[in-house]
Amino acid sequence: MRGHLRFALHYLEMIVAMFVGMFALAPVWSWVWPGVNDRPDVAAMVMATNMSVGMAVWMAIRRHSWPRIAEMCAAMYVPFLVMLPPYWLGAVDGHAVMMVGHTLMFPAMLAVMVWRRGDYYHHHH
Repeated sequence: MRGHLRFALHYLEMIVAMFVGMFALAPVWSWVWPGVNDRPDVAAMVMATNMSVGMAVWMAIRRHSWPRIAEMCAAMYVPFLVMLPPYWLGAVDGHAVMMVGHTLMFPAMLAVMVWRRGDYYHHHH
């Protein structure tokens, strides 16, 4: 049971770190690149970057390896990348890119954690 609790808490920690990155870096992008959110495809990649930075910093603080950090960051981008071709083809709108991308991100993160469960169940900080 203790391993399951550690796993769940680790998942929640990473979600919080992801949101911190998203909210902390969004104003920076708006200042550096006015209109960054005008295109949903660009906005999705910027948001995935913001979330990845927050999560990567937290995982580095918690002494995860760089390959594990890269895998978790990929979980931030892949859901959006899957949605971009349908967006570019006009099959879905920008709102769908953002909604589906954000929704799929959580199971993508969980999938990485389950795949590497030894790192997340037993990782000592």
